[in-house]
Amino acid sequence: MEHTENQGNELKIEGRNAVIEAFRSGKPIDKVFLLDGCQDGPIKTIFREAKKYDTIINFVTKERLDQLSETGKHQGAIAYAAAYEYSEVSDMLALARERGEAPFLILLDGIEDPHNLGAIIRTANQAGAHGVIIPKRRAVGLTATVARTSAGALNYTPVAKVTNLVQTMEELKKEGLWFVCADMDGEVMYRQNLTGPIGLVIGNEGEGVSRLVKETCDFVTSIPMKGQIDSLNASVAAGVLAYEIVRQRMSAK
Repeated sequence: MEHTENQGNELKIEGRNAVIEAFRSGKPIDKVFLLDGCQDGPIKTIFREAKKYDTIINFVTKERLDQLSETGKHQGAIAYAAAYEYSEVSDMLALARERGEAPFLILLDGIEDPHNLGAIIRTANQAGAHGVIIPKRRAVGLTATVARTSAGALNYTPVAKVTNLVQTMEELKKEGLWFVCADMDGEVMYRQNLTGPIGLVIGNEGEGVSRLVKETCDFVTSIPMKGQIDSLNASVAAGVLAYEIVRQRMSAK
């Protein structure tokens, strides 16, 4: 049973028994790598547990597992555990009710840099957002780097990981939220009404907001750009827009 930290600062768990124990102890597991074609009982057990918790499962070659392994004792199974517990979206709505405020959520469509995610969680906390929602796939999870960069905000701001961002947005629309996404072709944020129950959607560092997510948004907003380069860093953009929402909320009171 081996536990090690990897370069991405997620807890890496190696070995069949260690991985099974991690699932059974309720530790949040972001993803597992299993030896492709292996039909052993313990591997099947890990597969069942991973399915139960909707964990991402990757079937890979022995060579790939050897590459990922730091102990050399992976036995065909390596798991990556989150550094922090995830919350539910319902917890965020409950937090808004408790504070007597209209819900304000930040949704991230595929942020891959842990420093960006940590910085956005820190901003979310200071701007009074009730939570941050991230997708399961093609995005960074709650690694130790994210926790450090958030400067303690992870202890106070709930983060939920969802399988399908569009589906989550549709469900939240039924709760009265409307969604605005950041994109260069949108109306300048100062000319838009960003008050009320709102979800702010920030896209991936390189590609921006994906087509389906953008189509699910009610409005597209942009930050005025005066410089020679074409965009802001994702966490800076999130901060600028979050504080425009804060400013409008304070003006509306």
